[in-house]
Amino acid sequence: MKIGVVTIYDDNNYGNKLQCFALQQKLTELGASVTVIHDEDKRIIIKAKRVIKRFLKLEDHIKEKEKRKNKFEIFNKKIKYSNYTVDFKHPKIKDDFEYFVVGSDQVWNPNFNRLSNLDILKFAKPNKRISYAASFGVNDIPERYQNRISDEISRFKEISVREDSGKEIIEKYTTRNDIQVLIDPTMLLTSQEWDEVATKPEKAINKRYILKYFLGAVSEEKNNEIDRIAKKNKLEIIDIMDINSSFYQTGPSEFLYLEKNAILICTDSFHACVFAILYNVPFIAFDREHNGISMNSRIKTLLSKFQIEDRYYKGKIRNQSQVLQTNYTMAYKILEKERRKSLIFLKEALDIKE
Repeated sequence: MKIGVVTIYDDNNYGNKLQCFALQQKLTELGASVTVIHDEDKRIIIKAKRVIKRFLKLEDHIKEKEKRKNKFEIFNKKIKYSNYTVDFKHPKIKDDFEYFVVGSDQVWNPNFNRLSNLDILKFAKPNKRISYAASFGVNDIPERYQNRISDEISRFKEISVREDSGKEIIEKYTTRNDIQVLIDPTMLLTSQEWDEVATKPEKAINKRYILKYFLGAVSEEKNNEIDRIAKKNKLEIIDIMDINSSFYQTGPSEFLYLEKNAILICTDSFHACVFAILYNVPFIAFDREHNGISMNSRIKTLLSKFQIEDRYYKGKIRNQSQVLQTNYTMAYKILEKERRKSLIFLKEALDIKE
């Protein structure tokens, strides 16, 4: 069975790469030959903009960004990408695969110019369209995108999303009542399986540390809180988004190592929370906004599903001793159940017989 996977291509986002790898791995285990179909035209545009910025010297810290990008390119070798440009006018792509799976990550986030013809699998026959844990990343959809859901996503053979809000959105704009909320692909693999992918960073880690990973802006209040925890517990802070840090050169494999060995993870990243759970590491999940729009539904669904809402930052942390402790006993019981549920969905969607 040949499956084409459609997801976001981003050589600067750990979660994006790791969820793509995980979905490929799980589908391969189910007996499929998997190819990740990226929109080559978008990649060309991104690369062109990067070259122009460097030529005009509009981009700072070029050397550091290149080193980081190289780590992502190394990880890309673990993923089988299509070697052709997507051309929706050409029938070849329709016939090359038995099924197309879109997901996970924020493949349907309208604020990131998603919900394109590629993202909604418009080129494929409806009986070949499947979504696995697809995410909108927002709680509602602008009017101009709503017909993409009612006209195209509604025709999918099987639909699963990653957040409760995603299910509500699809039910709002379609007559479908069979939408499932499933775990992110990264959670389908065990921590032992992720250990096989992890790589120790070249930079030596001399102290116990807090891993700091924020995709959104970090307020003075949040920084002060993290600094306070670090000083009280004699922890170093490793901020992998700080371009002046030697750990900025971290790639997806090194990211896994840093997650596993952290004493505490402070983040607004969904996937940083996921790997904290998988590796039994305490974490604090902070709010994140993008252009004034809340992007917290993903993390809230995650914490609610696994009954660890106490990991959500709601203001000043008063009990310093508890923040460095974990109790994911119930979360792991739920995880096993969710893994079985997800595998049943995939097998039924792909018509895999036992």
